Amino acid sequence: MDEMRYDVVIVGAGPSGLSAAIRLKQLDPAITVCILEKGSEVGAHIISGCVLEPRALEELFPDWRQREAPVTIPVVEDHFSFLTRKYHFRLPVPPQMKNKGNYVISLSQFCRWLGRQAEALGVEIYPGFAAVEALFNTEGTLCGVKTGDQGVGRDGVPTASYQPGIAIYGKQVLVGEGCRGSLAETLIRHFKLRDESHPQTYGLGLKEIWQVKPELHKPGKVVHSVGWPLDFQTYGGSFLYHLADNQVAVGFVVGLDYRNPYLSPFEEFQRFKTHPAIRPLFEGGKRLSFGARALNEGGWQSIPKLTFPGGAIIGCSAGFLNVPKIKGTHTAMKSGMLSAEGIFETLQGRPNDYESRLRQSWVAKELHQVRNIRPGFRLGLIPGLINAALGTYVWRGRAPWTLRNHADYQQLNLAKNSKPIDYPKPDGVLTFDRLSSVFLCTIHHPENQPNHLQLENPDLAISHNFNLYDSPEQRYCPAGVYEIVQSHEKPALQINSANCIHCKTCDIKDPLQNIHWVPPEGGSGPTYSDM
Repeated sequence: MDEMRYDVVIVGAGPSGLSAAIRLKQLDPAITVCILEKGSEVGAHIISGCVLEPRALEELFPDWRQREAPVTIPVVEDHFSFLTRKYHFRLPVPPQMKNKGNYVISLSQFCRWLGRQAEALGVEIYPGFAAVEALFNTEGTLCGVKTGDQGVGRDGVPTASYQPGIAIYGKQVLVGEGCRGSLAETLIRHFKLRDESHPQTYGLGLKEIWQVKPELHKPGKVVHSVGWPLDFQTYGGSFLYHLADNQVAVGFVVGLDYRNPYLSPFEEFQRFKTHPAIRPLFEGGKRLSFGARALNEGGWQSIPKLTFPGGAIIGCSAGFLNVPKIKGTHTAMKSGMLSAEGIFETLQGRPNDYESRLRQSWVAKELHQVRNIRPGFRLGLIPGLINAALGTYVWRGRAPWTLRNHADYQQLNLAKNSKPIDYPKPDGVLTFDRLSSVFLCTIHHPENQPNHLQLENPDLAISHNFNLYDSPEQRYCPAGVYEIVQSHEKPALQINSANCIHCKTCDIKDPLQNIHWVPPEGGSGPTYSDM
């Protein structure tokens, strides 16, 4: 196995990993830094709303405007609505959701720009290389990672194009793979980093980009909603962000602590677009892009211990999303920058103070103030809104308690106790099916590679999931990966792994945690250009 050695190895070319690499080079250009990215290029697997709060960007590059960052559309107006089946009611915009001074951006384009800044400073970035294994020294310290083998057949046997993975060693390793990163979760378990924190909770975000009629478009307009089509017991909401060139990003987020196994986040998103207040925006328009990704919702109390012997967890791998703000890019970037400053201390022979730096930073203050808002919605939409209002306007984030989070996979009710949901058929104009949506993700998965969606016990797919919950994986997966078929006159689970868009929902929501998402061959998966 070939080897490469660096001072610092970073897993993931997202906002946190790129910001960490840039900050390290700003502190000392002589530090050697390598970034491994499982996507085919920087930004290929990046998807977010996204409204950017430029606070961390200002700290990283005060001259970002002169550097021509793709941050050019300031938010010009905010709207917040409550939807019923037929009506919408304008509500006051909560203070956390006011976006004065923020920008509507494409996060995938922004990460490409960050990648160019990092490379100009001497950072080595290797797209198409997934880190699949942690490497430890004899003292149990993380000392590097192994990249995945290339050219392995579905049967696990090397093909003629086989290339073994590479061992990439670093004095420190930063893991910033994004939400539910596979290597991060391995290290969290190995070093027991979550023993003193609450379980992480998640949402599934789905997004489309549309070209709309010019007269309906207003660059910088931001609209959020709660309510229909979700019931009052299910957390979630929508966004509409007006971009440049008559384009609008429309998205829908469903909390993965939902209880009805018949709920389909993808179908709820499609149904949302048919609301009388939403439909007119898209009539006569054209859908250009689709994507989906899980996002962290646990907040401050679900952030694990961040450091361990040999490295640290950064960005959304740790869970720095500010749920009431619906923003996590600025906090992810800042966590990467603070981790870089801590590593710089380590390389100088001093203790790594990343954790203490973060707890003294504006990230900690911001997340601690809103820590009770998302958990309050476990009681339902109306109690959640009341709790959020009290926490914001009365307690002002200083409540002497912290509400507890619960693991999403434990929340499903049995199918026999749940009501099936009758979703309308897609019309192919405003609403669409999964396969036509997945087509827009420009997915590449070599058909012959091993299945990266692994069942710890294949029998449980039918004996437990099908028999008790009517196979909820058929519905929570936004890409049609999981399908119940008849095999020898019996139901069987078919896994269409080539459809996978790496959202990680199955790894999160499976009732027995029987499904394990592991990185496929490097470069596989979606290729997002403007998400």
